[in-house]
Parts: sequence; C-alpha cells; structure tokens
Amino acid sequence: MERFKKLWARTGTRMGFVMLMVFLFWAKTLVAYFVDFNLNLSDPFQFLIILINPIATTLLLFGLALYFKRARFFYPFLFLIDILNTLLLYINVIYFREFTDFMTVSTVLGYSKVDQGLSGSSLALTSPHDILYWLDLVIVLILMATRRIYIDPRPVNKRVGFAVTSSALLLFTVNLTMGEMDRPQLLTRTFDRTYVVKYLGLDAFTVYDGIKSQHTSELRSHAKKSELSGILKYVHKNYAAPNKQLFGVAKKKNVIVIHLESFQQFLINKKVNGQEVTPFLNKLYKSKATYSFDNFFHEVGQGKTSDAETMLETGTYGLSQGSLFTQLGNDNTFQAAPAIFDQSGYTTAVFHGNVASFWNRSNTYKNLGYQYFFDASYFDTSGDKALGYGLKDKLLFSDSVKYLQHLQQPFYVKYLTVTNHFPFTLDKEDSSFKTPNTGDKTVDNYFKTAHYLDQSIKEFYHYLDKSGLAKNSLVMIYGDHYGISNSSNKSLAKLLGVNPDDWNDYDNAQLQRVPLMFNMPGYTKGKVEHTYGGEIDVLPTLLHLMGINSKKYIQFGTDLFSSEHNPVVAFRNRDWVSPGYTSIDDTIYSNRTKQEIHPTGKLAKKIAAIQKHVNQGLNDSDSLNQKNLLRFYHPSGFKTVDASDYNYSDGLQKAEKLEKKLGLKSTSLFSRNGDKSTQSLYQTDAPELNHKETDSNRIKITNQDDTSGK
Repeated sequence: MERFKKLWARTGTRMGFVMLMVFLFWAKTLVAYFVDFNLNLSDPFQFLIILINPIATTLLLFGLALYFKRARFFYPFLFLIDILNTLLLYINVIYFREFTDFMTVSTVLGYSKVDQGLSGSSLALTSPHDILYWLDLVIVLILMATRRIYIDPRPVNKRVGFAVTSSALLLFTVNLTMGEMDRPQLLTRTFDRTYVVKYLGLDAFTVYDGIKSQHTSELRSHAKKSELSGILKYVHKNYAAPNKQLFGVAKKKNVIVIHLESFQQFLINKKVNGQEVTPFLNKLYKSKATYSFDNFFHEVGQGKTSDAETMLETGTYGLSQGSLFTQLGNDNTFQAAPAIFDQSGYTTAVFHGNVASFWNRSNTYKNLGYQYFFDASYFDTSGDKALGYGLKDKLLFSDSVKYLQHLQQPFYVKYLTVTNHFPFTLDKEDSSFKTPNTGDKTVDNYFKTAHYLDQSIKEFYHYLDKSGLAKNSLVMIYGDHYGISNSSNKSLAKLLGVNPDDWNDYDNAQLQRVPLMFNMPGYTKGKVEHTYGGEIDVLPTLLHLMGINSKKYIQFGTDLFSSEHNPVVAFRNRDWVSPGYTSIDDTIYSNRTKQEIHPTGKLAKKIAAIQKHVNQGLNDSDSLNQKNLLRFYHPSGFKTVDASDYNYSDGLQKAEKLEKKLGLKSTSLFSRNGDKSTQSLYQTDAPELNHKETDSNRIKITNQDDTSGK
C-alpha cells in the first residue's frame, strides 16, 4: 500500500503526470488492438511488438508538454494532445467496424466521399465498451478537480524534456527494427495498412500515410493535361490491331479469371517422383480448347500480386517502388477491365479468401469498378480452413458457389488463390503428394502446394461443367509472379536438369515465365503459342477476344495474337527479355548460346532501341499513374467510375434483390436452375468440410471427363 501511495504521489509531478497519461493511453490503445482491430497476430514476437508499439509515439507526443514552463500551458497542451490522439484512435475504431480498414489522411480530408452512409450509421457502429476510450480523461479531470492529483507549478528542466524525446525516438527505432525483422520492406512495399499499424502503431501509420499523401498531392497539383500528349503518342504508336480471326471469338461469354498464386511455368508438365505435379492444368494447357503461351513472363515489382492485378486490370505497370494499389488505389482514376466490362453489360466480381484491406483491395477495387468483392468476411476461415494468406483454395472455390450462382450473366469474375504462397505450408491431411528432396524445404514444399492448387481448379472445373457454366465461359488462367526466389533457384536447378554450378543471372531471368491460358470449353482451334509476352499484354488480348477494341484506352501492352505485337518483355527494374536477347543489369545475353555477348554495330543500335522503348514505357506508365493523368482523358463512350457507387458489405443480399427485381428476365445461374441452389453440384475432397462422401467424391472427380474440350 505504501508503495502505491508513493507511486501515486508522483502523479503530482509533471513527469509523473506525463507517465500516467502515457500509461492510460497505452491501455486504451491495447483495447482497440485486441477488441476492435483485427491485426492477425501469428506469433509471440508479433504480440510483443503490439505491446510496445503504442509507447514510443505516445511518449514522443505527450512528452512535448514538458517543454512548457508554465502550468497553465503544460496541462491544457497535454490534455489537447491526449484528446486529439484519442479522437484519432476512436474514429479509426468506428471506421474499422464498417470497412475493416484504417482511415488514411486522404480519407479524413475527404470523409464525405468515403461512404455516404457511414455518418448515418455511426451510432449503430458504437459499442458499450467504447466508454473505455474516453473514461480515463473524465476520471483524470475529476481527480484533478478534487485535488487527488495536484497541479505542479514547477517547470521541468529542458534536459529532462530532451531525455524523454530522445528515449521515445530510440524506442521507436527499436520498434521499427523489430518490425523490419518480422516483415522486411515494411514501409517500402506496404502490403497492408494493417501491417503498419500492427508493427508501428496508429500514430506512426498516420504520419507515414500523410507523407505519402503529400508527395502524391504535390505530383498531382503540378500535373497538366498536356503531359498526356507524349504518353498518347507512345501508346498509339505501339498499338497492335487485333487478329481478325480471333477478335470477338468469346463475345458475350462469361469471363472467369483464375489467378494462380506464385505459379511458375516450369510446373506445367513437370513430374516429381514419377507423379505429375499439375495433371489437370497439363490437360488444359495441351487442350484444343485452349490457347496457351510458353514464353509468357510476369513483370511484377515490389507490389508482387497487386502489381499483377494492376497490369491485368488497367494495362499499366506497377510502380517502381511499393504497390500502386496501396499508394494510389484510394483515389486514382482508372479505365480498368471491371469498368469496361460493366459498361458492356457484364456483372463484375472478385472472390478472395483474405481480408479486404490486404493490398488496399477494398478501396482500389471500387475505383477499378468492381461491383462485388467477396473477401474473407464472406467465408468461414476458422480453424484449419485458412493459412497465412487466407482461405484454402479448395474451400474458396467450393464456398464461392453460393455467391457466384446469384450473379447476373454474363459476368467478369476473378478468383485470387492463396494456398500456393510462400512459405508453401500445407496441412498433412490436405495432400499426400510426395515432395522432392532438394535440401531446401521451400523448394520441396512448393510442389505440394502447387499440386493442391491443381486439384482445386479441377474440382472447380467439374462444377463449371455440371452447372452448365463451362459451355458459355472463357476461363483465363495466369500465374501472377515467381514462387521460388533467385536465392533458391540453385536448389531448384537439379530438378530442372541444370548443373547448379552453371546457374547464372540469365537462368534466373528465363525462370520468370508463368503460365497464361485462354480456355474455351467446346472450342477446337487452340494450341500452344510461342509468342513472347508479359502480363502487361493480357488486358488488350482479353478485350480483343471478347470483341472489345482496346484502341481508345491507354494501355502499355499489345494483343498477343496480333501480328503487330511487340515481343519485348519489360521487367519492372528495366531489365528485359526478347525472343533473341536478354538484358540483365545492362549485360546482354544471347538466348541461343545463353552466354554474355558484347553487341557492336547494328546489333548495338538494336539493343539500345529496345532499352529506350522499355524505359519510355515504364516512365510513361509511372507518370500516368503517379500524376493521375487519366482524369484528363475521356475515351468516347466510357463513363468515369465513381467509387461511392460501391459497397461490399452486403454482396449476397444485393445479388438476390436484383434477381427478384428482374424476375423471369434474371440471367443468374440460380434463376436458370429454377430458383434452386447449385451448391450440391460441387464435389470436393477438402477434409475441412468433413463430407461423409469424401472418398466417393474424390473417385468421381478423378474419373470424370475434363471440360477442356479435348
């Protein structure tokens, strides 16, 4: 008791009062972390970081009061900082309950544009425990009024103030170091705003986001419409007219995009221990119903999966640093695939078993024009149903049916798979695939998760066939980026029949191939194409297959089927590959000999011209996106997307409401099936579902004819 009295007596000093306020704010921040925010803590180290991260910035801000000599300034200033910080915390609590995300500076400044219904629903978003966010301030004021806490008139020596500031900065440095240890490139790649809050705290996130917003704002404030002229000249010069035989071959069909996480081309037709790694994808790849590409490369940078989505949806490159989705996705103007399809009479949707805020998808998808986003909140991700990056693939495809069947046709839908993601872990009961033994667990397990992904797609195709969707759909399958990093490629080399001692940068570049397939069940003219291309080429190719000419849009790729297609593939770091030559760090390799060469004469000029083309494309794309120049460009017939038109919180209800409104005119699969669910048509051997008929389902799926058209 005596010890407590001595400790409490210190609150009567300015330093003690600051420590009390820091402690109280730390406590209510932890309430927000553990009760209101979903920070996805995965290990004790992250738990430790969570306990530490509110302290540094709180001590730094509250400690500023120590520099005031007079008590009449010290106490009001400290309370003002506490109130503002509490307000920031509480606003984020309310916002998180509605959007499962944190408020950015641009969101705060343009709050009315976030969601017109949020202000009206704020009261409904409150909770009884919210009193804890404000109770400490009330209690402290009462204690001061009743003189249980005395006002200290004595100023604090400036050296004490400097010591507190220095300690706060040192603690923040330690905090940042711990965050970087657990999540490398935390601030440069910015996977998810949740990550920054989890590792550095809400105050640090707000400052960090404010700096980024200011940089973006400065770029945009000086942007002029005239800057589009050079970009338009480049795009129009490099436009490739569609292949007349294939233009519109899939017109009015559904488009189903399957995004293969970390899936590289070498997996196709690969055997391990005598067993095919991806037997179903192998059949699709070789089918006459499929156009496949064996020289197709990913072109992602630090944004990885989000960069792949950027190229797929917008026809522009990801940024040179970080992710376009997280840095610019909140308020950039896009003329993207979802909006283009929407304005062509399509329903647009995404299915993804991760949280909506990851890569800022919840906001970016609205600006891209997606009508529906079925994220982790729509699925049961409890227990062993999910891995580090979300719902397992078999469960994603299976559980998506209850939503997919209610979408009006034709639709443009995208499935983002996650199970084949680093570190490639999978529960034993999910796969019996026998892995290789390279000595590198990452490489070994990669084949197991890839095999699981293949099985997932096979089950989904079985449903497409049984439900009747297959015959009226184009299924586009592509790999988003590498799975095995360059540091592990030598371990992989043996499996590829290459001597690890001979492996070099050229081999690393060539290994960046990923699959690309356009599968149309019932089609018979498909084949394996050897054309060189990259992810930047996907959008114009897909649009032309659907009978939509890409010429009026600003896109940096070209139709892979066009005779005018440019076969140079630009990597985000300005390296490139082409049918004849490869450039890595300004070193040129001959694809024929796989050896370094030193070009002279005409070849040197040709190489220089290719590099100039690559640089200009990347520069123009960066300028277009960073300065938001598309706000100045208005293609004929295209309506600018208004993000406030979309709300992803009630997807199923919206789809069902539309079905009832359309009545007999509804084109959803559910309506076409006599208002009966098609979920029973889906067969899966996913052990998490505990089906009694798991074994019989597995047999049926194994023996059923594939829908590849072969």
